[in-house]
Amino acid sequence: MPSKGSAAAVKLAEPPVAAATFKRFFEDMLLIRRFEERASQMYGMRLIGGFCHLYIGQEAVVVGMQAALKDGDSIITTYRDHGHMLACGMDPKGVMAELTGRRGGYSHGKGGSMHMFSREKNFFGGHGIVGASVPIGTGLAFAHRYRGDGFIAVSYFGDGAINQGQVAESFNMASLWKLPVVYVIENNRYGMGTSISRASARTDLFHRGIGLGIPGEQVDGMDVAAVYDAAQSAAEHARSGQGPIILEMLTYRYRGHSMSDPAKYRTKEEVDKMRSEHDPIDHLRQRLLNAGMAGEAELKDIERRVRETVAEAAQFAQDCPEPDPAELWTDVLAEA
Repeated sequence: MPSKGSAAAVKLAEPPVAAATFKRFFEDMLLIRRFEERASQMYGMRLIGGFCHLYIGQEAVVVGMQAALKDGDSIITTYRDHGHMLACGMDPKGVMAELTGRRGGYSHGKGGSMHMFSREKNFFGGHGIVGASVPIGTGLAFAHRYRGDGFIAVSYFGDGAINQGQVAESFNMASLWKLPVVYVIENNRYGMGTSISRASARTDLFHRGIGLGIPGEQVDGMDVAAVYDAAQSAAEHARSGQGPIILEMLTYRYRGHSMSDPAKYRTKEEVDKMRSEHDPIDHLRQRLLNAGMAGEAELKDIERRVRETVAEAAQFAQDCPEPDPAELWTDVLAEA
C-alpha cells in the first residue's frame, strides 16, 4: 500500500506533542475496534436487528481524518458509520443504544445502525443509499460557503459508490462553485461482493475529479499517521477557498459487507495477510513502543479503559427501554 512514510517520520520526531497525539489515535482506534466487536456479539445474540455494517480494519481512516478537523465542520458518511460516530466524539452509550433500538439512542431507537445523527457534533448521519453522502455532503459545503462561517464539509463514501451518477454531478457542482468539501473515498477493495477491479476501468480512484479541476491524492488508509498528514493538507485546501479535494484512502475491511455476508468472494489468506501485515492498530502500537512514546503498561491501561467503556455502553443499551409506540409519529415532519 502507498504510504507517506516521510510524513510519518516527521511526526514521530516531534515529542511530546506527537506522543500525546499518537496515544490518542491508538485509544480512538481501539475504541472503534472493540465497540464493533461487541456490536458483532450483540447482533449474534439478536439484540441488534436489521442491517449492521462493521468498520473493523478501517479505523485509521476516520480517526486520522477527524483529528484534522475543527469544531463546526460538518461530517456525513455511509451506512458503515459506527466508527465515524465514535471518532466525532459521540457517546458510545448513545450509539450502542441506537443499534439496539432503545430510547437512549441518538435517533431515539428509530434509526438503528444506518441512520443516526448528532446536531451537537455536526454529524449529519449515516445513509443507507449508496452514494447519498456525496450530494448531501456537497450541500453541507454549500451551506458553509453561503454562510461564510469558515467551516468545511467532509463526505465519506466507498469505492462501491464511486460510479454513481450523483457522485459525478456533485463533483462538478462543488468544483464549479469552489465549495469547501473534502471527499474521502474509503476504498476497501470491495463494493458489497464486487472487487474494485471488476467494477471500475481504473482502480485508482483519486483521479476521478481531475477533469473537473479537483485535485486528488491516494493515501495509505491503514496508516493513521499518513491519513492525518493528508487530512491536514486537504482540510486547509478546502478551508482556504480553493474548492473541493479528493482523498482516496486505501483500506480494508476484515469482516463481510454486512453481518449477513459470508464474504466468500475473497480468500482467507488474503484477509489474514492484511491482518498480519497492515493492521492499523497493531502498526501504531508497535510504533509507539519502538519510538519510546509509550510503554506496555500504559498501553494496557488504555486497553482497560476502552474495554470498560464498551462494556458500559453495552450494558446501558440492554438496560435502556424501547421507544413508546406513540413515538412512531414523532420526528417525522418539521414545522417550517
